[in-house]
Amino acid sequence: MARHVMDFERPIIELEEKLAELKRLEIAGMPELASEIEGLEAEIERLRQTLYAALSPWEKVQVARHPERPKTQDYLEMLFTDVVELHGDRHHGDDEAIVAALATFDGRRCVVLGHRKGKTTKENIRRNFGSPHPEGFRKAQRAMKLAEKFGLPLVTFLDTAGAYPGIEAEERGQAWAIAECLATLSDLAVPVVVVGIGEGGSGGALAIGFGDRLIMLENAYYSVISPEMCALILHKDASRAAESASCLAMTADDLVRLGIADEVVKEPLGGAHREPEVVFARVAEAISRALTELCGSDGAALAEKRYARLRAIGVVAEGE
Repeated sequence: MARHVMDFERPIIELEEKLAELKRLEIAGMPELASEIEGLEAEIERLRQTLYAALSPWEKVQVARHPERPKTQDYLEMLFTDVVELHGDRHHGDDEAIVAALATFDGRRCVVLGHRKGKTTKENIRRNFGSPHPEGFRKAQRAMKLAEKFGLPLVTFLDTAGAYPGIEAEERGQAWAIAECLATLSDLAVPVVVVGIGEGGSGGALAIGFGDRLIMLENAYYSVISPEMCALILHKDASRAAESASCLAMTADDLVRLGIADEVVKEPLGGAHREPEVVFARVAEAISRALTELCGSDGAALAEKRYARLRAIGVVAEGE
């Protein structure tokens, strides 16, 4: 399988290819190349540190979309036990773009929701590339109400470009399904912990992406619109996506600065796909900390505080 290379990584990739060639020559009987190899390795490491320490918003979007980045199902497998998946919305069908499950996290029973992308083209087509239909959101709402019925905390994972915008989705009530999810979340009398693991696009993410804690991976994003669509609407030119990304305040650091997110989980150099085990451990620690703080709180007080938090987003206080 060919390695996926992001545009901004190409200078490093070229040096790594040169390094691999030098190492082949050294093994083939040219030991005098050892010092050159050592110098090139140091240069690659310096470039990597410099490059990833100052990624632009658009470059972070590329990392968030990396096809090898851990998916919701990976977190479900690695962080949870006793997983029992729930299927269907009891109205139309089962949408594989949303996974809903009962599971155990660190000895605590909970309900898990997340956008589910595929790891192959066939899987992505079946799961609509993680863009839910109305039945996906209704399945999510069903799981939310189940969490409240049994007093279980809700943990959600965000990774979608957005809700599916097709005509058939609108015919089945896409906007209404998203709105009902938001209304349910705002009034849910159990703890809700949200983790942004990749893309966080528009209402598709917001439908399951609002809670008492918002934890963002370092290179994940959360935005009212994708950079490409923003550029298309504002400039009639999707190729200006990088420019739009810089204006959308969509990165994890932006969200913490604006008071929307609570915490940023650092990723290994190069992104979560480079060392997934490290990321799983860090995310588990963040979720555990949030649940410890929230579980045991009065349900009505949680819902009231969460609703106030939702209403406060976007409020601007102008100076006199």
